[in-house]
Amino acid sequence: MPNSASAKKELRKSKKRQTRNKKIENNLKDLIKKSRKAIETKDAGAKELVAKALRALDKAAGKGVIKKNTGNRKKSRLHKKLNQTFK
Repeated sequence: MPNSASAKKELRKSKKRQTRNKKIENNLKDLIKKSRKAIETKDAGAKELVAKALRALDKAAGKGVIKKNTGNRKKSRLHKKLNQTFK
């Protein structure tokens, strides 16, 4: 339990940030799963889904929700899988 007023405010801020970051992370996971599934089934809309996932990864890395290298690694693996499937 925070004792000082500033500690109480920090707790409120961290809870807000936590919910926002969780929402962004869940959206990322969903987009990546959907795009991987579309690639595996050779769906026509796979390229669009991958593009959405890449944009979301860039945004999340820019905001600090995920680390920059993590975002780049995930982007690279998605691109690699897409390019192997749709040659």
